[in-house]
Amino acid sequence: MTTARAAGLAGTIALAVTACIVATGCERGASTGAASPPAEPTAAGCPAVLAKARAATRQAEKTDTAWDGPTTGPRAVPGKKIVYVAQTMTNPGVAGTVRGVQEAARTIGWDARVIDGQGTPAGIQAAFGQAVALRPAGIVIGGFDPHLTSQQVARAHADHIPLIGWHAVGSPGPSKDPELFTNVTTRVEDVARISADWVIAHSHGTAGVVVFTDASIPFARNKSELIKKELATCSGVKLLAEENIPISDTSSRTPQEVSALLARLGDRWTHSVAINDVYFADAAPALRAARRKGGGPPYNIGAGDGDPSAFQRINSKQFQAATVPEALTEQGWQIIDEFNRAFSGTPASGYVAPVHVATATNSTGTTSWDPPGYRAAYRSIWGK
Repeated sequence: MTTARAAGLAGTIALAVTACIVATGCERGASTGAASPPAEPTAAGCPAVLAKARAATRQAEKTDTAWDGPTTGPRAVPGKKIVYVAQTMTNPGVAGTVRGVQEAARTIGWDARVIDGQGTPAGIQAAFGQAVALRPAGIVIGGFDPHLTSQQVARAHADHIPLIGWHAVGSPGPSKDPELFTNVTTRVEDVARISADWVIAHSHGTAGVVVFTDASIPFARNKSELIKKELATCSGVKLLAEENIPISDTSSRTPQEVSALLARLGDRWTHSVAINDVYFADAAPALRAARRKGGGPPYNIGAGDGDPSAFQRINSKQFQAATVPEALTEQGWQIIDEFNRAFSGTPASGYVAPVHVATATNSTGTTSWDPPGYRAAYRSIWGK
């Protein structure tokens, strides 16, 4: 889905559907074929880097890791009202965190209201204005750049209403400009690195890669630069092309660009990394038209939020092999815990969730990443 996707693409861009590309094979129908990963070559192009990438990927693919977030903090402050200002509720990332916020609010005994900004600057500003007028204890900036609502932010500060962002700025933790008690998100550096490491590991250090990005968004451009930097650490991995397609144009431009790439690169194109899963959704028709198998190369990973449609493509082996999903419900619970810390006069927790890689093997048919342990931990902290 943010500075919020315009600065943090995990929120604002998460409203785009997700999907995937995969190409190779020559069968008609290009559908459910579940091709195996590339056979391991006799000599990898980067043995040391490959070993490191494999270790990082194995760790990120685990689903049974122990809770590594907060285990201590203030007891629940009673009777608070929170308003979540959503960039748009059609954004799966925003909607996922809303569900987490509402679930956690019920647990702690608070009221949580959602106001939908409808995805437009005017709508978001109006929604934020309504939120401030309600005089809540706290406001969530859900998936959009706070600078877009600078007047409303100033009013909230004047009324001493703490603000917490979800994908509101590019980095996790407290923010001074704009002033946020904290911002809940994964680190873009971690997401970019593990996406590239997955490609290195999956290809056994010998891949031909296409990167899809939106250079008009600084956050997205930075993410793709970090992805390319990590890919370049393996001499056996070759960057074949970088496709700059604005998120707003993916449905119209991606199919034709993918067709051109298939014609130009052929079997050299083995893997793809995109700043968001949406590129793969729009690439699928071109791959099917080229009679590529849904479970064959190019094997694709989305360095985005991992919304339900991405999981569906991965689980059915339809032109997406992996995604780096956000733990959206968990992040909703963290938002409530951070507000409780703000109301108690204690600092933000500083917690940043580790990155996770979801594949058909470890997602076990689910459509979201929901790690274990956090609910019990937060209930214990709050005395609930």
